[in-house]
Amino acid sequence: DDLYWLASRSGLYLLGDNELLFSAGDRAERFFVLRRGGIVVSRTAENGEQREMARFESGDVVGDFDFARSADFDAEARAIGPTELVAFPDFGRGMSQLAQERPDVAARILLRSVAMISSRVRSTQRLISDNAPWVRELRKQMYTDSPTGLWSRAFLDEELPKLLVKPSALILLKPDHFKELCDRWGHGVGDIAMERIAELLKAEARTMRRAWAIRLRSNETALAIAGKNAAEAVRIAARLSRGIAGIKLDDALGGQAFRLSASVSIALWPEDGEDFKKLVEHAYGVLMRAWRDGGARAYRARPQCQDAKL
Repeated sequence: DDLYWLASRSGLYLLGDNELLFSAGDRAERFFVLRRGGIVVSRTAENGEQREMARFESGDVVGDFDFARSADFDAEARAIGPTELVAFPDFGRGMSQLAQERPDVAARILLRSVAMISSRVRSTQRLISDNAPWVRELRKQMYTDSPTGLWSRAFLDEELPKLLVKPSALILLKPDHFKELCDRWGHGVGDIAMERIAELLKAEARTMRRAWAIRLRSNETALAIAGKNAAEAVRIAARLSRGIAGIKLDDALGGQAFRLSASVSIALWPEDGEDFKKLVEHAYGVLMRAWRDGGARAYRARPQCQDAKL
């Protein structure tokens, strides 16, 4: 049996804390599978300082990259605490010897090693690409509403569903009498009002572990909060409503007063709907109903036409 043959050509070793596994320049004639403990790989910089490159833990494979290339190790590896590992092939054995004994098994091992390297290279390329500064900046621009700094509707549709956990709350808000504000004092004042609403939402989001302040459409916004139930969502919505009512625009209105209020809808995912996209649309419809009913009120976006005033 292949597994028994492989096991008989492997060795089990126990390293003490900080004990050396291999040094830079050693021939990579074997790789190691960690059973318990850990391994830290470091490299000596030009100034003589040891710089940590990677850490491995139970279940990880160490040294397979250099082993598959028949290269020398280019870094040093030491144990982190008591560490138990399996070496293949065992010390005193080499792949050339094993290839003579079982060429079929040796060929499969080398083929698997090459495939593993290719997979790691592709994963690394994706990681580098996804985290390159220009990619992060492009993603930020794509998913950010420039005038307010809030997350955009595209973010809500494309990225937010991947980040939510059950349950999550979605609070939609629309300022009442916003058209009157813009008609009387101009759209510039409307922009100022939206900026202040956005700051309120962002400040609220920062107080929570996982929350996203979003601009839905022209003057409709949302706050999505992961891990919140209905009672918590109602309290947060009430706090946001009070915050919007407390926004002062006197400085933009030449000393004149204009009091904002908010229409609100609250939806719980997945309680109020399993399909997140459909839930958002339903919550938006409920928001507009609260606004048409006179505003300054909050409705719960219940499923199956069971919407309720809060």
